[in-house]
Amino acid sequence: MLLAVGRVGRAHGVRGEVSVETSTDDPGARFAPGSSLVTDPARLGPLTIESVRPHAGRLLVRFAGVDDRTAAETLRGTLLLVDSSDISPSADPDEFHDQELIGLVAVTLDGTEVGEVVDVEHLGQDLLVVRRPGGDALVPFVRALVPEVDVPGGRIVIDPPPGLFE
Repeated sequence: MLLAVGRVGRAHGVRGEVSVETSTDDPGARFAPGSSLVTDPARLGPLTIESVRPHAGRLLVRFAGVDDRTAAETLRGTLLLVDSSDISPSADPDEFHDQELIGLVAVTLDGTEVGEVVDVEHLGQDLLVVRRPGGDALVPFVRALVPEVDVPGGRIVIDPPPGLFE
C-alpha cells in the first residue's frame, strides 16, 4: 500500500527548489537527502531528494534532475508516496499507523463480530470506519470505546455505547 507523505507546492527561487507540505510523523526520515519517493502521477517520478531545509512551516526540497524554476513548477501538486512496508511500527504500544488498523476484524467485548475496519478518518479526532452489512459505522478511536487492538491477531475490540451499531 502506498502512503502519502507530502505534496509538492510551488517552486521556490530559480534553482529548482519546491515547497513541500508534509503529511508524515517523521519528515526527517522520509525527506532525507538520497531518499527516493514514488509520485502520483507516476510519470513524474520516482524523485530522489538532493537537499532539504525547513522554511515557514514547510520544507524546501530540491530533487535530483530538477535544476530550474520551470522544471520545479511541473511538479506542483504531485503527491509524494512511500510503500507502507517501509514504515516500521511505532515503539509506543498505544500508537498505530492507519495501515496497521485497516483490515482488522472488529469484535465486541463478548467476541461478536461487528465488521471490518476499512479506513481511518482524522477529523478533529481519529475515527475508525467499520464496514457493516447495514452500512459503515464511525467509531471514535479512544481507549474507552476501543480497549484492545491486536494487530498480530487481526482484530480490534470495541465496547460500543448503546446505538452505535444500530
